[in-house]
Amino acid sequence: MERRRTTRREPSADEPLSRVRFRAGRDVAVVNVSNTGLLVEGVARLLPGTHVDVHVVTKDGRVLVRSRVTRAYVSALDADAIRYRGALAFDRVVDTSAIGYAIPDALIAVAEPGIDYPMLATRTIADLEERLSA
Repeated sequence: MERRRTTRREPSADEPLSRVRFRAGRDVAVVNVSNTGLLVEGVARLLPGTHVDVHVVTKDGRVLVRSRVTRAYVSALDADAIRYRGALAFDRVVDTSAIGYAIPDALIAVAEPGIDYPMLATRTIADLEERLSA
């Protein structure tokens, strides 16, 4: 049984929402996102029950959203760093739909490869003066 309030999606690597920044300045990678929260991963230690402010890039621009850390755990141990994952629940609903313009499949199927610009003829000063006097 699905207990989530909203559906989640994985942001693409080139999407601005693939990374978010805490108000304190640390960047973290977004594992998945919904309109009510994020699952993030990074070297920033997160403590369950604490509140953090997160800069989220949406269609309306960058928004500062107050969030609560609902769970956190160590996701990887490297020789030089500890990586954490944490679930952040937004205090309000935020539109986190993908940013960009979707191209309908019908247009992609009909699209033809582009053509090069024609070579521009080299014009002399005399040609330009003749056109201006006409």
